[in-house]
Amino acid sequence: MATALRNLSEYNKDFVPNGADFKVGIVVSEWNDSITLNLLKGAKEALLENGVKEENIHVRFVPGAFELPLGAQYMCEYGKVDGVVAIGVVIKGETKHFDFVCDGATQGIKDVNLKYNIPVAFCLLTDDNMQQSIDRSGGVHGNKGIECAIACMKMIDLKKQFTTTDKIGYGK
Repeated sequence: MATALRNLSEYNKDFVPNGADFKVGIVVSEWNDSITLNLLKGAKEALLENGVKEENIHVRFVPGAFELPLGAQYMCEYGKVDGVVAIGVVIKGETKHFDFVCDGATQGIKDVNLKYNIPVAFCLLTDDNMQQSIDRSGGVHGNKGIECAIACMKMIDLKKQFTTTDKIGYGK
C-alpha cells in the first residue's frame, strides 16, 4: 500500500472486531530495534484499544528479520494464540543481502500462515534507507505496527466467522 497517500495509523474502528477474546502473539526482530520497538508500541496500543487484554498479548524477540518466520512458527505451535504479528525491518545496503533477507522472511511468513492456518500479519518494513523506516514507524506516514495489528484482528475474526455458526459480522 502506498504510504505517501495514506497514514498507516488511521483505520475505521467500525470495521475492527472486538478483541476481548483474542490471544495475539507478537514476534519482534531485535535488529534495528529503534524502529522495531516503535512498531511494537503501535501494535500493542492498537490491540489494547480494540479490546485485546494485556495478558493476552504475548511478545517474543528474535535476532533479525530472517528469524521472524521461525519465531512466528514457534508462537503458532506453542503460544496458544489466535494470530501473530511479525515485526521487523530490513534497510537496503550495498549488497544483495537485503534481497535474500526480504525474500526469505516474506516467503517464510506466508508459509507459516498457510501451514498453521493462523493469521500471521506481515509487519516487515523493507526500506531503501533509515528515514523511510522512521517515517513508517511512527513518523510522517504513521505506524505500520498499528496497521498490521488491525489486519491480524480482522483475520482472526474472519476465521472465527468460518468456524462458528452463531457469529456473523464484526463482533461489536
